[in-house]
Amino acid sequence: MERLASRFALSASFALAALPLCGAAQELTLPNRGQVRFAVIGDMGTASRAQREVAQQMVRFHAKFPFTFVITVGDNILGPETARDFKAKFEAPYADLLAAGIKFYASLGNHDNPEQRNYGPFSMDGQRYYTFSMEAPGGLRFFALDSNYMDAPQLAWLEKELSASGSEWKLAFFHHPLYSSGKTHGSSLDLRKTLEPLFTRYGVDVVFTGHDHFYERVKPQHAITYFVAGSAGSLRKGDYRKQPFSAVGFDRDYAFLLVEIDGAKLHFQAISRTGQTVDSGVIALAPAQPTATPGGSPLPLR
Repeated sequence: MERLASRFALSASFALAALPLCGAAQELTLPNRGQVRFAVIGDMGTASRAQREVAQQMVRFHAKFPFTFVITVGDNILGPETARDFKAKFEAPYADLLAAGIKFYASLGNHDNPEQRNYGPFSMDGQRYYTFSMEAPGGLRFFALDSNYMDAPQLAWLEKELSASGSEWKLAFFHHPLYSSGKTHGSSLDLRKTLEPLFTRYGVDVVFTGHDHFYERVKPQHAITYFVAGSAGSLRKGDYRKQPFSAVGFDRDYAFLLVEIDGAKLHFQAISRTGQTVDSGVIALAPAQPTATPGGSPLPLR
């Protein structure tokens, strides 16, 4: 059954203007006390100056908000994927974070070679899709999916893993957005039809995606909050076209996302390449309702 109580964003702030790059990190809105702290980036592997500047802004924020890992929502290495490219497009931009012991968990985008699953620093252990947990009160589990090939084996695996998870927090991340206000790509409707019934049935709380090269937070859909975080190295200015489901969009500059889980609350802060906060708020965990048994009929979409 779908959870009856919606999770909701309690507060948000939105800055439109892209400001000059600053040498120091700007205001941190996160409480900075939660047990789990991480960053979200996507569509970043360009080896561009902008990617490096976003990465350095991540380093500056890490000094005051010590996140311990990063999840990627695909298009990790854009263009050729030689050993030199992995150095230029991943290892060099994030060298300071890697040196600090920050672990990266990747998902595959449509421009990524599936062989990236065998690249050690992406923590995929040879799998196109995988799950991992983090120690937190009530439990926290991540589900990394390959939205390029949402075939029957992957869907069967996902339902099995979701149904078996007793974690209070369930977070999914992958490339193609189920909801997006992007002019270039927009919402992946077929994927939404396939995945959303599983997410609602088994209580997924938050979904992180990329593909459209901007930042967006979507109003809760079936009690799930969706993010698009596809501008850590690529940007399409003016591509955001606000839709009725959209809460906040930012396409004026590159950005990344910081997340903190503190008990029954998930705090988030989206930060531009210049260190300015473009969105922030908190999502409350709704009480879990009984779920259907694996193999049951999909929930109707409303």
